[in-house]
Amino acid sequence: MTGNDSLPEIKQHLRRQCLEKRKALEQSAREKAAQAICAHIEAWRLFQNAGTVLTYLPMRGEVDLRPLLKSHPEKRWLVPRILPDEGHRMSLHRYDPAHLVRHAFGMEEPDASLPEIPAEEVELVLVPGLAYDPQGWRLGYGGGYFDRFLRDFAGVSLGIVYQALLLETLPHSEHDWPVDWIVTEAGLFKAISAGLR
Repeated sequence: MTGNDSLPEIKQHLRRQCLEKRKALEQSAREKAAQAICAHIEAWRLFQNAGTVLTYLPMRGEVDLRPLLKSHPEKRWLVPRILPDEGHRMSLHRYDPAHLVRHAFGMEEPDASLPEIPAEEVELVLVPGLAYDPQGWRLGYGGGYFDRFLRDFAGVSLGIVYQALLLETLPHSEHDWPVDWIVTEAGLFKAISAGLR
């Protein structure tokens, strides 16, 4: 990397580094971290009070939150579906294990036949991230799907990340959007930038 690199190039370089760092985490360490993260979320008042929760289905070593879906069937769980040729937009659908398909990116997503749920009905969104910083800025895979969703989202957002990938600071642009809260296996805390935007 040089001082002349553009922000997209800097992000891409950082993305490769973070993917390698996450890949290097042992499976047992990832599973233990995911258990701790789920426990922190379960103890969080904002999660306990939320009726409709948007989450994600893990891919490529992301924190696995599926135990939450099993242990809290009383909640209305939604998962996103990537819409082709619609400006990097997601549609939201009820989580139904019997109606999941594999997307080309690698994760499971709802079948297109499931009814779409309006984003306005979501109270809490659990946002995956390759890396986060304490300000709430997120490094994803470059598609910008969650950033577009968060920009118009009126509810509460919680970034999900391993402690090893909670970095001191992350580069960001006007297209990025920070989360309100962050959780790692070490604990759950309010992002520094929350309330400043």
